[in-house]
Amino acid sequence: MARVLADYERHLSSERDLSSHTVRAYRGDLLSLLEHASRLGMHGVDELDLRTLRSWLAKQQTMGKSRTTLARRATAARVFTAWLARTGRIASDPGAALGSPKRHKSLPPVLRADEAAELIRAATDLADDGSPVGLRDVAMLELLYATGIRVGELVGLDVDDIDGERRVVRVLGKGRKERSAPYGTPASRALDRWLRLGRPALVAEGAGPALFLGARGRRIDPRAVRELVHRRVAQVPGAPDIGPHGLRHTAATHLLEGGADLRSVQELLGHASLATTQLYTHVTTDRLRQAYRQAHPRA
Repeated sequence: MARVLADYERHLSSERDLSSHTVRAYRGDLLSLLEHASRLGMHGVDELDLRTLRSWLAKQQTMGKSRTTLARRATAARVFTAWLARTGRIASDPGAALGSPKRHKSLPPVLRADEAAELIRAATDLADDGSPVGLRDVAMLELLYATGIRVGELVGLDVDDIDGERRVVRVLGKGRKERSAPYGTPASRALDRWLRLGRPALVAEGAGPALFLGARGRRIDPRAVRELVHRRVAQVPGAPDIGPHGLRHTAATHLLEGGADLRSVQELLGHASLATTQLYTHVTTDRLRQAYRQAHPRA
């Protein structure tokens, strides 16, 4: 089982070109499944059957795992057993008949438009002293909110990925899929100031072409970006505690509320499935329903 799991990890990283974070998540889920099968007395993946898969998910449920986690692990199991069958390691695919619990479509926390504006304004005020770190912070916040890109995509950007004339950034997303994301005039101004005044003052040997740099002058770490967003959002009165992914939710929600169509938002965010983007239609519908209940006399 350990050898098969190692082969599968190589398949995910080399053939499917998934990120190391995604590979680790898959490995953790499947290690749990194979340990469960081993406790049931199984010695090889060819002994996996539908009953084992279901009992593994049931065990996760008794441990208090959320529906979202259970759905993710069911997907991991199905993709794994499909690969086992496709590569001849098992005769038939037991995961094909494995169902998934429906995820709760919860309302992700997002900023209101005025809160998002206050977030950027406060960061801009702090950067008025012209400090390189301050200019960088404004540029990152503007770009995250303008494009809805993931934090991993942000820190992976190089200087040449910015097309200042067309106001478009080239993004390398999940599965190494490339897409273009437009940004507006405020983000363009912030990026221009960072590239002219901030980055040259901060860059150090070993930075390479990295667009955003950490305090030591090299490519910034995702953790530093998360800490920055949480810290800045905490300074906005009444705003929910969100990180970079919350800004991604915010950008998508504001686009849809402003009249953007679902397909355009899907392309902007780099979602492989429209079903993922459709979460935001639930967000906007829930907001409309809340406003209706508060405002209509016969709600």
